[in-house]
Amino acid sequence: MDKPFVSVIIPSYCRPGPLRRCLQRLREQTYPTGRFEVIVVDDGSNPPLDDVAASLRDLLDITLMRQKNSGPAAARNRGAAEARGELLLFTDDDCLPDPGWIEAFAQSHTRTPLALLGGEMVNHCPDNSCAVASQIILDSAYTFYNSDPVNARFFASSNIALPADTYHSVGGFSEAFRTASEDRELCDRWRWRGHPLVSVPAAVVRHTKSPSLREFVHQHFSYGRGAFQFHRERARRGTVHVSREVFRYPVFLWTLLRAAAAQPLRRFVPVASLLCVAQAVNALGFGYAAVRGTGPHH
Repeated sequence: MDKPFVSVIIPSYCRPGPLRRCLQRLREQTYPTGRFEVIVVDDGSNPPLDDVAASLRDLLDITLMRQKNSGPAAARNRGAAEARGELLLFTDDDCLPDPGWIEAFAQSHTRTPLALLGGEMVNHCPDNSCAVASQIILDSAYTFYNSDPVNARFFASSNIALPADTYHSVGGFSEAFRTASEDRELCDRWRWRGHPLVSVPAAVVRHTKSPSLREFVHQHFSYGRGAFQFHRERARRGTVHVSREVFRYPVFLWTLLRAAAAQPLRRFVPVASLLCVAQAVNALGFGYAAVRGTGPHH
């Protein structure tokens, strides 16, 4: 049986260096080169990212698209609209896929053809406390939401794979989410339509972002704003009421606390402090959006 043709879609905005490293990692895939394409969607970068794609075009099947700055959800949808693959893989420009990344997703897709597949995210900046805290939050979210690997509930958009036909039938990413929570909303809508989410631990991506404190705070404020919009959409669909999520929130906090306690002593204080900051700023973002009645796109 022929391996499925795969489209790897990467939204990118003003990060030529990380994008180049991401594309170079895709050259190292164990998956046959002739069975996958790479689509980079330049979300309004200045200067444009043409030179980065051109430098690797002889080594990869790369298509570069440009659009005005519209956010990652719109960029992913633009790439998916032009993709030729039966399986769509999404990652970000600051991520480094392991060599077996495409192969792991393709094999899982063959076994579960209607599933949204999610891989493992690994922090590539262990000396950056903000990156460590962000990884703990993501790991805790996966522990909280994905206790059953074949009936998961959430995967981050930086490491997912979806069957193209089903992706289009459910409507792709909601472009109303400009900066955060578009992946949470898509995962929830995918399940609402009756399709499974399945964990693929062998599909590993290493996250290279080394955020400053200011970037960390801004990111989690955006997550809070996105969370309000996400829960509002869920309430409209009738999939869950916000109060139920609030009731379960202490379980997530306990998962965070256990992960922080497992850190080396020299790392515990800064990481635990950042986890507290993240939760406080997330709550502020949620409250800000609730008062304004908007999500992060306004």
